[in-house]
Amino acid sequence: MTTVVVDNVTKAYGDLTAVDGFGFEAHEKEIFALAGPDGAGKTSLFRAMCGLIDFDSGRIEIMGHDKRTDFDEVKEILGYMPQTFSLYPDLSVEENLRFYAGLFGLDKSRFDQKKERLYDFSGLGPFRGRRAANLSGGMKQKLALSCSLIHDPRVLILDEPTTGVDPLSRRQFWEILTSLRDDGATIIVSTPYMDEVERADRAAFMHRGKKLAEGTPKELAAKYDGLVYRVNAEPSEENVHELSRIDGVSVRRFGSSLHVYTVASMPMDDLEQKLAQCGITSDRVEKIDSELEDTFIQLMGK
Repeated sequence: MTTVVVDNVTKAYGDLTAVDGFGFEAHEKEIFALAGPDGAGKTSLFRAMCGLIDFDSGRIEIMGHDKRTDFDEVKEILGYMPQTFSLYPDLSVEENLRFYAGLFGLDKSRFDQKKERLYDFSGLGPFRGRRAANLSGGMKQKLALSCSLIHDPRVLILDEPTTGVDPLSRRQFWEILTSLRDDGATIIVSTPYMDEVERADRAAFMHRGKKLAEGTPKELAAKYDGLVYRVNAEPSEENVHELSRIDGVSVRRFGSSLHVYTVASMPMDDLEQKLAQCGITSDRVEKIDSELEDTFIQLMGK
């Protein structure tokens, strides 16, 4: 079932077009990731979807309701978590939850039931009396997510929820998102991290307001046009510069090794011969599958 439709949406700020004819659909029980660098237009698109800003043209529907004409219906089924921590730092965990419950009209009985469920899945129960300002980065994000879930929304929009969060908290946060997805929620999440895109069911790459590509993580990785090799050589400035001078080859540091990119038509023998001229023997070269990051960087370059 399609729950979210974004159709050819455009949003400009004066001469700057932040969102340029962008569109996608998200479905029930699905995590849809929107990946792009800072300034890609992700936040502007999410704010338009949540009714925080207007957009210039296009159409946005949430569960069949037009965002512009039926927003009272939309806000009852929509949960939004902004990129920056926006809760009240002087209030405790439970006081923040109670405040948001009041905004959505939950009575004391419903709030008491809901908060215990939120404590169970977020792990915030032992910290219910702690001020939000004194929480760790990961716990702040869990609290912000819990507040956005207080009214049981069917659609969740999360703007880079794990940026600046430690790796363990990131993993725990995504485990929570997967559980919510399995319970029937539609989750739309923006992220700069390709390992998080891999956790999504489907994703779109966004750059300068435009959509570069869309598909499952495996489909997106396979869109790379060319061949990728791992070269076991020191990723030094000298090696990168020397390899980059080879015609038809580009190179990028990748951890403790180098990734070499060639056009699909370049024979392996030709590549090995060119690498040998740089002192790299064939036993240090391994052909590998393209990854999401490879595709994204290539598409941005085009």
